[in-house]
Amino acid sequence: MSMRLSPEHSPRYGLADSEPFSITVDGVEIEAYDGDTVASALIASGRIHTAESMYRHRPRGILAAGIEEPNGLITVRSRDAHDIDETMLPVTTVPATPGLETLFVSGQGALDPRPDPALYDHKHRHVDVLIVGAGPAGIAAARSALAGQCRVALLDDQPLPGGSLLSTRDVEIDGLSGPEWARTEIEKLEKNSDFTYLPRTSAFGCYDANYVIAVENRTDHLPRAKRPGVSRQRMWQFRAAEVILATGAIERPLVFKNNDRPGIMLASAVSTYINRYGALPGHRAALFTTNDAGYESALDLAAAGAKVAAIIDARPSVPEHCRKIAREVGAALYAGSAVIDTDAGEGGLLSAVTVRGLNDNTELTSEAKHIEVDLLAVSGGYSPTVHLHTHRQGKTTWNTDIAGFVPVSPVSHQHHAGALTGKYSLEDALEEGHRAGIEAREKAAEAKGFNAGKLKREVAEAAVGTSLPLDRSPVRPVWLVPANDGDAAEWHEHFVDFQRDQAVAEIMRAFGAGMHNIEHIKRYTSIGTANDQGKTSGVNAMAILAAALGEDNLEKVGVSNYRAPYTPVPFGVIAGRERGDLFDPARLTSIHPWHLAHGAKFEDVGQWKRPWYYPQGAESMDAAVRRECAAVRESVGFMDGTTLGKIEIRGKDAAEFLDRVYTNSFRLLKVGMGRYGVMCTPDGMIFDDGVTMRLADDRFLMTTTSSGAAKVLDHLEEYSQTEWPELDVTFTSVTEQYATITVAGPKSRAVIEKVVPNIDVSAKGFPFMAFRDTTLANGIPARVCRISFSGELCFEINVEAFYGLYVWEAVEEAGREFGITPYGTETMHVLRAEKGFIIVGQDTDGTVTPQDAGMDWVVSKKKEEFLGKRSFARAHTAAPGRRHLVSVLPVDRRLRLREGAQLVEKGTDLTVRDADVTTPLLPGNGQIEDIGFVTSSYDSVALGRTFALALIERGREREGEIISSPVDGRLVDVEIGPLCLFDPEGERRDG
Repeated sequence: MSMRLSPEHSPRYGLADSEPFSITVDGVEIEAYDGDTVASALIASGRIHTAESMYRHRPRGILAAGIEEPNGLITVRSRDAHDIDETMLPVTTVPATPGLETLFVSGQGALDPRPDPALYDHKHRHVDVLIVGAGPAGIAAARSALAGQCRVALLDDQPLPGGSLLSTRDVEIDGLSGPEWARTEIEKLEKNSDFTYLPRTSAFGCYDANYVIAVENRTDHLPRAKRPGVSRQRMWQFRAAEVILATGAIERPLVFKNNDRPGIMLASAVSTYINRYGALPGHRAALFTTNDAGYESALDLAAAGAKVAAIIDARPSVPEHCRKIAREVGAALYAGSAVIDTDAGEGGLLSAVTVRGLNDNTELTSEAKHIEVDLLAVSGGYSPTVHLHTHRQGKTTWNTDIAGFVPVSPVSHQHHAGALTGKYSLEDALEEGHRAGIEAREKAAEAKGFNAGKLKREVAEAAVGTSLPLDRSPVRPVWLVPANDGDAAEWHEHFVDFQRDQAVAEIMRAFGAGMHNIEHIKRYTSIGTANDQGKTSGVNAMAILAAALGEDNLEKVGVSNYRAPYTPVPFGVIAGRERGDLFDPARLTSIHPWHLAHGAKFEDVGQWKRPWYYPQGAESMDAAVRRECAAVRESVGFMDGTTLGKIEIRGKDAAEFLDRVYTNSFRLLKVGMGRYGVMCTPDGMIFDDGVTMRLADDRFLMTTTSSGAAKVLDHLEEYSQTEWPELDVTFTSVTEQYATITVAGPKSRAVIEKVVPNIDVSAKGFPFMAFRDTTLANGIPARVCRISFSGELCFEINVEAFYGLYVWEAVEEAGREFGITPYGTETMHVLRAEKGFIIVGQDTDGTVTPQDAGMDWVVSKKKEEFLGKRSFARAHTAAPGRRHLVSVLPVDRRLRLREGAQLVEKGTDLTVRDADVTTPLLPGNGQIEDIGFVTSSYDSVALGRTFALALIERGREREGEIISSPVDGRLVDVEIGPLCLFDPEGERRDG
């Protein structure tokens, strides 16, 4: 049976004047109009029930009309290959569009495993005044704020402006109906280029310094043909000088036996479905209320043609204007009474309510009255939507007049208006919005240096000719209607949290277990932890707990912490465009095309794609690396070193700053020279390393590990800003501004002489760790450095990244007569390990000090202070049994140990384990005690054997000793050797 109301019976404020179309719910086609939600279309089709409840599988129905809906969760089915299924969406928030197919969720639903192909993006905006909520208070605030030369943004989660006006008939402002006034005001405001209105936009987080994050739904309401090229959702990140919260209030249900049946609905939702969507939720209705607001729904039901059989008002003294409404709609009025139970008919739908008197002590009186109805509208009062206020640690206080929490403590540069403050009349909303707009614009103007005094004289009237249907009287707080029998601990059908299926009995069980704070109750019972975040259950749960404790003031049981996001937010919109290939985008050097053309195999180093090795023909990796190593040791090789992090450091205190972050001294470093340095964390452990060159007295260029550049920059910024803000120093990442080409090997000098003919590259004319700014033979400006990570004679050419490939090819040509060979990172690792040079993150793990790594020489004995110095004196850091980085040489010269392999004392018996023989040997597993582990392991052409680096307890003291390592279930012998195995005298470094 259709329950769609004609324009004669409903203003249908939210529906467009369009032809109907079909959507499918649970396989059944129903009719919908542009502007409908799935919920309103369902109600208009005569269906009010949803799926069974999640845990107890009870019949449930649509309770609300907005984001607070706890019962109706649906899965929206994909319609083609460019879409995916989405689940756990509130049926009241999903717009009906042609061809939409949905299923109600019974249980917890299932996620679609396919990646979401939709587009999402981010946008940042700075405004003077940001207003959240486009109800009458928000619109009035926007109008006043915009009059003061301010940039104003107005956000609202609804597709149309007006807020509660969209659900209320017979309201006039300035001679216009409420929704028409709202639309007209927005049109006027949008003519000002300083105004931004964002409908379908939900502010879900409010943070320090008025940083507000919101999600705009951009395409879900559109026909599919209009969606291509438009992001589905956009995450707005606002920075506002002033924020006005006009977020309204949410109606609460009442707690009584069997209060969860399909057909029981919030009174405000009844009015919304009738007035906004032209959908009638029932033919024969009763109203159970504790306040005036519910009577508006009685008027709406009667105007829509429904029979209002009864109004049950918990207040013993009902105001005359409410009694008059009861007479007008022909309803029997039961004052000082409550619904104590409900009956169900076919399909579990509501069929009748049972009413009894309720005295001042919330005790049942009088005989029961049985009333047959198919709709029960309930109103337990309103809870101001304080969530965004509390996100910024704003405090709330209990207001007894409205029986709700309202903001109390001022939050810096934040204002409140409308129902959020506990004032529910339209006149109050307009007046408070107007006031908040003036206050916000004056403060914003002062911050911008405008004359706020002049702005005050521009104030216009906030509202003229407002017409209200009725006044508002105080609420009678009725938190729990008793049942005919039993006590609260047995009331398993008095539901508090519908989505979690939690009833009064669960609260009392938690109370009996000693939970006397609402935060404890939430965790013990799960109340308020579903995706509706307790929007309809939170205050009721607090009040029931307070009653159990004998407290009248709900603040005594604690105030629930509301955490962002206010409404569920898709991970896709949080990621924005940074997903798929852009989630962790590959960084490529300017020489990358050459590497591809020459068959390089790549490895990921941080985000960089680095050539790993260059196989020739069917050459294996091991064979390729041996060939590349031999070329560098015997002739010349060249490598793309662009990916090393590069940070330019400027300022008169730059040298002082470096002295504080490096373990060795940089203050006396000469211009034109570089120095290797190690950075430690405050606990003395190696953080990063690299060479830093002094370009001028107040300018340095620091190099870092490829994958550590970002963390090093953050490290420097953190200490500059928080620990030593008095130092004049700045940092600029220039990693991608320069291409770096490393030329290494005994014949590298001959190659460099051809590439850079105008400088003396002899050992005396160009010493180790020096650099020269020069011009290459091809006219390209360059900086050439004498730095070596291989132990060989080595030069690094740094040019602007744009010239990288050109210079690389010039080096290749210059080295052709010497058989110059490109080499990759694996070869670099072998070469450096032969020399005992560490790689941070491979030979260190956050527990290694410079002394452990054999680099005591890099720790200054003269500097008074640097990061980590004090930690070197700690008992643990200076303990004699620490692990040292040394080499290990398998007795079997062809055996290559696995990186990460554990090392044990020779003679260790593997059979002592209690576990199965296939159980892997793990450090500290209580079976075999390890003395260290392998950090790097390679096959060396220069050494003619395999070798490894390892961290071993007292390793340097045990040089020459034989220990063991488990390999494939057996122990093999390895000898502890010195850290540097190749050219320990360093003669090859200078050629």
